[in-house]
Amino acid sequence: MYVVVIGGGRLGYYLLKALLNDGHEVLLIEKNSALCDGINKEMGSVCLHGDGCETAVLTEAGTSRADLLIAVTGDDEDNLVACQVAKYKFNVPRTIARVRNPKNESVFKKLGVDSTVNSTNIILEHIEHEVPSHAMTHLLTLHGKDLEIIDIRIPDNALTVGKQIHELALPSQTIISLIIRKDSKPVLPRPETTVQAGDQFMIVADASKETEIRDILTATA
Repeated sequence: MYVVVIGGGRLGYYLLKALLNDGHEVLLIEKNSALCDGINKEMGSVCLHGDGCETAVLTEAGTSRADLLIAVTGDDEDNLVACQVAKYKFNVPRTIARVRNPKNESVFKKLGVDSTVNSTNIILEHIEHEVPSHAMTHLLTLHGKDLEIIDIRIPDNALTVGKQIHELALPSQTIISLIIRKDSKPVLPRPETTVQAGDQFMIVADASKETEIRDILTATA
């Protein structure tokens, strides 16, 4: 599946990582040249510098052959425009837009956006220290594949702390695509990577396994 992602912020970066790890062909479009250059240095030529709302940029990205376009910039209007151009100019069969203002969700759907992602849940990730019981944030559902991208934080007293990734009895087809360490850069997980307290796991998994995965990773003694 060829996926075009608009917006190279934190969510766009996570989506890019997760989708690439899942074997999809992905191109990220980002306005900030420095941010785009950094992503390309890290992952290869997967980021196109430009405005994802512009027809010329979407043409260069090969949007006409995309199976899915996901717009996750911080601006609702940009996300709406990108999805509309993709759908009506390039005939992209499915579009997903991030919506910061929940009141805009109904408008987006009326204007042809197939699915919306309310960023309220994403904001919860940033206040996790004030709400330590909130161990998991549902980031996005990948419709048609029954997959979800979720963010799970490992509690300090979790039984998984100190274990290696290959020792975790997670459901089959569960992909740990990225680990965010406390006060550290993102880590690409390997079988021998050790789980640390406070780790944030970015996971692509079957939607029906969400609760099971949470229980396994956050269970305490």
